[in-house]
Amino acid sequence: MNDPHKPDPQDGAESSFGVPNKPVAPVGSAQAAISNVAKNSEALNPGWERATLEKLAFASLNEQKARRRWKTFVWLAWLAFFAFLAWTALGRTGISKDVTSPHTAVVEIKGEIASGAEASADLINSSMRAAFEDDGAKAVVLLINSPGGSPVQAGIINDEIIRLKAKHNKPVYVVVEETCASAAYYIAVAADKIFVDKASIVGSIGVLMDGFGFTGLMDKLGVERRLMTAGENKGFLDPFSPQTDKQRAFAQTMLDQIHQQFIGVVKAGRGKRLKETPEMFSGLFWSGQQAIDLGLADQLGNLDYVAREIVKAEDIIDYTRRGNVAERLVKRFGASIGEGSVRALKSLPALR
Repeated sequence: MNDPHKPDPQDGAESSFGVPNKPVAPVGSAQAAISNVAKNSEALNPGWERATLEKLAFASLNEQKARRRWKTFVWLAWLAFFAFLAWTALGRTGISKDVTSPHTAVVEIKGEIASGAEASADLINSSMRAAFEDDGAKAVVLLINSPGGSPVQAGIINDEIIRLKAKHNKPVYVVVEETCASAAYYIAVAADKIFVDKASIVGSIGVLMDGFGFTGLMDKLGVERRLMTAGENKGFLDPFSPQTDKQRAFAQTMLDQIHQQFIGVVKAGRGKRLKETPEMFSGLFWSGQQAIDLGLADQLGNLDYVAREIVKAEDIIDYTRRGNVAERLVKRFGASIGEGSVRALKSLPALR
């Protein structure tokens, strides 16, 4: 029998560890509670499924709008970039001068003299025309630092110097920095005077045609060259085909002819100032001091000296017209690589 004075464990009395005994709800009652909560939520908000779907739909639409805005921004950015390139291509970065005060006009000839380069006949001649046409320019100075290049481009520039001198009756001087060789010297002899530094490199009055021949290597590797031409000499400069004695003689005749043209231009430009020696037209080059002794140059002097002491106009204004930004970007992104490869394969004559 139970003691009526003894506490019943079912009445929430303490256990033997001193922790009150709490009633535990059965599992079925918890599921029922969750179901009741869901029913109450549905009763309070009967369109909750629709609201959730609408939120998802709006979120998807906002994401699509953001993607479209980003695509539009990228498209507009590329459009602005190409518009900038087109704008720079239409107007090359040249110097437009209208200076009436007395000054010395300068046109730089730097780097390789070649079509499409910074020292091309197109850019150099347009720069010189702007300088000669300016009433404030008392003289035009060509500031040269070039190892040479195309005989055609050099000849065009030489002819234009002579024409502009006669038309505008203004003196032209050349100031050599480090190098004035081959095609660069071809240009320089059209000037009234050539000023050099004592350590400048001047001369190299000659012509070369360079290339490579791989016929022996192909034989060792067992590679067969399959070149088909219409014309006996169409593959004349092909580096993978043997060169005949007839072709070699033809090339040498052409080089000799261009060399004589170069010599004629030098003699016409320098006249009696030349002190000819057997090596003068052999392709050798000399220091600035040696060039003065040989009559290839006139005297020592830099740009500031010429402007101050010779032209008597210390203000120096640069008329050099340079290539536009678009052209430089195209070259930077690989066009110049292909151009250089083609030039190497063609092996055209060069005064350098």
